[in-house]
Amino acid sequence: MQALVKTPHTEIHIQGDIPSRVLEVLRSEYGGKLKIFEGEDEYVEITETDWYKEIKTKSTPGDAMRIYRENKQLTQAQLGKMMGNVPRQIISNMEHGKRAISLATAKKLSAIFNVPASRFLDL
Repeated sequence: MQALVKTPHTEIHIQGDIPSRVLEVLRSEYGGKLKIFEGEDEYVEITETDWYKEIKTKSTPGDAMRIYRENKQLTQAQLGKMMGNVPRQIISNMEHGKRAISLATAKKLSAIFNVPASRFLDL
């Protein structure tokens, strides 16, 4: 069983066997805002799921580069400047798989995005 309460300032997660007295207090305090989920939801490591394995085989180093760049809200030109004035077109070509990402470039991307260089290499 899982109890979840969301208000603008309060979020409470309780998992496991929740004593009835605790549920009574939560119901009296939060009323209709209290959501209770029952069941044995199992959490798994994402890297072990079929979905992740399928996506991993379909994604390219350029896809990873684009995703990390977009997550940091950087334009291709901004990323190019961070990499040592690499032209925007070269960044675009790497993202679209028209230009390979070298080990040196992967190391620069690794430092910028704080992730392993292997994310940007076709290993």
